Amino acid sequence: MWAGPEVLSRRMKSGEVPITGTVRSKPIGLKLGFASEDYGYAVELGLPAEVSAFSNDPEIKTEAMWIGENLSRSNALAERHGPSVRVRSEAGSWNQAATSLPPFDSMMTHAADPKDALELLHLRDRMRNWRFYDQLRTDRDAPARKQQIGTRTPILASDGSDLAAAIETIREIGDPVTLDETILDAFQGSSVDVQERDGLFALSMRQHGLLRSLSTAELSDGTLRYLLLIAALLTPRPPSLMVLNEPETSLHPDLIPPLARLIKEASKRSQIIVVSHNQILAEALSGDDVLAHHLEKDTGETIVPAAEPVSWSWPKR
Repeated sequence: MWAGPEVLSRRMKSGEVPITGTVRSKPIGLKLGFASEDYGYAVELGLPAEVSAFSNDPEIKTEAMWIGENLSRSNALAERHGPSVRVRSEAGSWNQAATSLPPFDSMMTHAADPKDALELLHLRDRMRNWRFYDQLRTDRDAPARKQQIGTRTPILASDGSDLAAAIETIREIGDPVTLDETILDAFQGSSVDVQERDGLFALSMRQHGLLRSLSTAELSDGTLRYLLLIAALLTPRPPSLMVLNEPETSLHPDLIPPLARLIKEASKRSQIIVVSHNQILAEALSGDDVLAHHLEKDTGETIVPAAEPVSWSWPKR
């Protein structure tokens, strides 16, 4: 929720007049959307109009799915307004898919149908395949520092709780050679092993110069975070999109170049978005196939000053 005024005037930004709030003229809303070469999708969330115990719980006001990069009347495939959802048929006509969809449910989960709304089903599965790594825990009580039940884990959990199983899965059905090379690239003379006992998996790391292996409970935050990033990026089941938020957190500066090489290796199989405050990492990731955006603060707003304008149309409520 934007904490500033609804409209920041030019004079407010220049400091000629104080920043003051006014009576809101537009409804409170959060708009999210994306477009790809084939499909686009957008959703707007807002506050309920009816008074209830859940008056601060956001509800879906409108949704849209379309073909191509920009929404228009001619290329829309599905539209949702309030509780009503309609889907375009193969013949081009509109069919009613729902009339009483609850405001807290999405048409992507309740209107996708293999017969009448196959495009919605395809896009829903694609979105579910996206991965976001924002909170890979490395604190003292982090799940990755403890033994976990071992099951095949081609996708690392968002909190890193199944690290040992994810590493072992890479060894058995992934790319163990790249795994070992990546560990050596970051930690010279080191290796990792996974031990199984009574169905529980535990990961240990042998480092050059030490007489015994270290358990994950003994690893530094930076070392553990790097192992988590390896497990996430070398997944045997690469997603179409992966987002890493500040992966450099707690890493030793010497690990930044290997991290950049690891991300570049993973980008051969997935589109990867990296949000970082580390200039060295940003420079190491630069290249012809990399799109970089530099964020700036302007009167409390986070903006992308040098970005080219995107052709975009939001669905109307």
